[in-house]
Amino acid sequence: MPSTTPSGPKSGPNRKVTVTAAAVLIAALVFGAVSAFGGGGGRGDRTSAPPSPSAAPSGGAQDGPEVARRQAGDPRAVGRADAPVVLIEYSDFQCPFCGKFARDVRPKLMRYVENGDLRIEWRDFPIFGAESEAAARAGYAAGLQGRFWEFHDVAYAKERKRNSGAFSRENLAKMAGEAGVPDLDRFRLDMTLDPAVEALRRDMAEGHELGVPSTPAFLINGKPMLGAQPFEVFDGEIRAALRQAEGAGR
Repeated sequence: MPSTTPSGPKSGPNRKVTVTAAAVLIAALVFGAVSAFGGGGGRGDRTSAPPSPSAAPSGGAQDGPEVARRQAGDPRAVGRADAPVVLIEYSDFQCPFCGKFARDVRPKLMRYVENGDLRIEWRDFPIFGAESEAAARAGYAAGLQGRFWEFHDVAYAKERKRNSGAFSRENLAKMAGEAGVPDLDRFRLDMTLDPAVEALRRDMAEGHELGVPSTPAFLINGKPMLGAQPFEVFDGEIRAALRQAEGAGR
């Protein structure tokens, strides 16, 4: 997704104030729209490059759609079901910026998961065709054997050329083996069965209803964020959401 920051050589404090004001206005417009992401539910066909950190909405956490599932034992989620902050991620295994988030940012967020403040819930949102959909079903199948996040890490371990066969059934089975999925025959079968297909349809329908325009896309306690933002942006938003949660609990 293109940056929303002004172009040109202008820099310094005045530019920072202008960008911050623009970010606040954008956030207000987004939450005034029916769609959480300000879109019309269209699927799009691109990934979101990270905008300038200063262009990301900042400040206190905002109200937004409540789509967190908070299901105990969900294999595609980490963190307490009752954590005060829920980060929902809409991603495609072929998306390079999703991979950047998985490698560079998510590991740093795990400290919030480990101390009970954050829950991360995965949603499949494949936008690049058959290989993306196959990878989504493979992730679901790995999750049935308790190895979704291990599969996730293997799939995103390096950037792979899109729609090149990197996510063929054979290669997906190899990834599953590397991720420690114990029963690969069951994995291959589970990829093809209705539960995997229905889970994918459910995630995609949720994303379309919210207006997710591209990947990666996130909701942090209902507040939308687009693109592979730097860790500092996620850190600030999670801290703001925690402050709001603490205030609401008083």
